[in-house]
Amino acid sequence: MDTQVTDKLTKLIETQGWVLADGATGTNLFNAGLQAGEPPEFWNEEHPDRITALYQGAVDAGSDLFLTNSFGGNASRLKLHNAEKRAHELSKIAAEIGREVADKSSRDIIVAGSMGPTGEIMGAAGTLSHDDAVEMFHEQAEGLIAGGADVLWLETISAPEEYAAAADAIARTGHPWAGTMSFDTAGRTMMGTTSAGMVKMVDDLDYAPMAFGANCGVGASDLLRTVLGFVEGGASKPIISKGNAGIPKYVDGHIHYDGTPELMAEYAVMARNSGAKIIGGCCGTMPDHLRAMRKALEETPVGKAPTLDEIAAALGGFSSESDGTDGAGPKRRERRRGRG
Repeated sequence: MDTQVTDKLTKLIETQGWVLADGATGTNLFNAGLQAGEPPEFWNEEHPDRITALYQGAVDAGSDLFLTNSFGGNASRLKLHNAEKRAHELSKIAAEIGREVADKSSRDIIVAGSMGPTGEIMGAAGTLSHDDAVEMFHEQAEGLIAGGADVLWLETISAPEEYAAAADAIARTGHPWAGTMSFDTAGRTMMGTTSAGMVKMVDDLDYAPMAFGANCGVGASDLLRTVLGFVEGGASKPIISKGNAGIPKYVDGHIHYDGTPELMAEYAVMARNSGAKIIGGCCGTMPDHLRAMRKALEETPVGKAPTLDEIAAALGGFSSESDGTDGAGPKRRERRRGRG
């Protein structure tokens, strides 16, 4: 594993106490003209200036780390657009643009190569085998590394089988990585994993991530409950917290997230106090949110971990009474075959 990258992250965490990640990719690109159904990864080649602006916007707003525009860049996702043979190429371009932005900054900026889910179902109920998933993730990982990604960044995963396949794929490269899951179903992932379950899963991996955590999901409140669950579960690695900017609402034909910069600033401080070390936003999080988050993290003294009541009072209520770690809530369920 590349010790230079791990040392850079470790140094940032030690000196700042936290690392500010970036915000949304899709929301920002839709604002730049991306159309519904259009694969964002095509823009790496067709509109590199807009992808540069996406990355630069995060850096200018204070992010120490940003994700590449390659979330749907694996062969399975690209096959929907007859571009499955371009997985390596499009991911490489995404990272190359990121490398250019990072290298011209006066600060140390970490380029994180985004790797999203395949969209296929694994396990007994699915059609995607472990070996095929490993091949897909490995192909994308090699493209991102060739383009200059400092770290590979697995995100929005629901199934432990898919997380494990990505870990095996990344192990082939020897590159450092981080990985998050989305806890969007009553405190669990869609496939039933709890925060405590993820801690155990990460600890059991042969090639473990340098950091792990949660992204997306329902709202900031639910995500912070998950972060507290990681801590309670005995997390031994830096925790990632990338929450959505509020709750999505349909306004005038568009999806709008109602979280203000002030709310996301409060979320960032609470995430840090809850135990997260790498803090950012996900859907709906714009540069203005990131600026407010950085200012709050720099100016607000570290406090004690918030209670669930304090989180709900500040950021809104939870989507469910239980997050599953108490044995309550929905059990893992079989899903019909099809795309996620």
